Amino acid sequence: MTAPKDPSFTLVQLRYFAAAAELGSMTAAAKTLMVSQSAVSTAIAQLEKELGVQLLIRQHARGLVLTTAGRNFFQELRGFLAHSIELADSAARLGNALIGDLTIGCFSTIAPFGLPKLLGEYEQRFPQVRMNVVEGEHESLTRLLRDGECELALMYGFERNEGITYQPLRLAKPYVIVSPTHPVVLEGRREASLSEFANDPMVLLDLPHSREYFLSLPRRAGFTPQIRFRSTGYETVRSLVAHGFGFSILNQRPEHNLTYDGHEVAVLELTDDVPALELVIAHLSGIRLTGRAAAFIELCKRDFAQS
Repeated sequence: MTAPKDPSFTLVQLRYFAAAAELGSMTAAAKTLMVSQSAVSTAIAQLEKELGVQLLIRQHARGLVLTTAGRNFFQELRGFLAHSIELADSAARLGNALIGDLTIGCFSTIAPFGLPKLLGEYEQRFPQVRMNVVEGEHESLTRLLRDGECELALMYGFERNEGITYQPLRLAKPYVIVSPTHPVVLEGRREASLSEFANDPMVLLDLPHSREYFLSLPRRAGFTPQIRFRSTGYETVRSLVAHGFGFSILNQRPEHNLTYDGHEVAVLELTDDVPALELVIAHLSGIRLTGRAAAFIELCKRDFAQS
């Protein structure tokens, strides 16, 4: 005898179906849940597919009508959702005790600069919380948040995804690095316009979303940069620039200008009116954060406001 398949529907799908069934309208459910109508419709369609049964009949004149299977399922579902709220309250009580695990996602180029200090301060204040960190890029961090693999993510606000809340921390202004032998540096200058590098090759920090941002800045200055080298490594970019392979644009600043191999880069402030990257702390919308997560957010706001 074949064992029954474990259901793979989500609590979100159940909540969306319950709202639509109770209100009799996809539009009303979407408004109540503060999501798009397509999100409600897609969730219910996926739930019906998983269950292998039609729950709702969509009628233009009467709105949504529950099928017989849908009515029976809705009756059972009410008790299940009520229990899920009780379960969440129980978890929240544990979370507010500041005991247990807290997993933070962090954008890979942010991690070396602010994260170690944050972790040290947090663990000193809340020694009973066990901190875990997962590094990644924008898309992977968004996926980790949606899958529940991390409760918070320290990242850039490149794009705003539906269902995720982004709390701003600070702006990271872009700047240029060049070799110390670059003519602008030899002139004794500490700032320059991007247009002055139109004839120089560029070393690009080649990460998703980051690359588009860094390439957009020279284009705003009226030229398309000629890429000499690309690298996903922040320190590799700095080392290539230090060896004279071109200029680069970055926005996180080390405490010194030395590279891993002992060479130096020169930092130039930009005189152009260019957009800064927004550093944010992100979490899923519409969920109750644990006390552990709320305490970490407050620490981030304080520390980044001072930096």
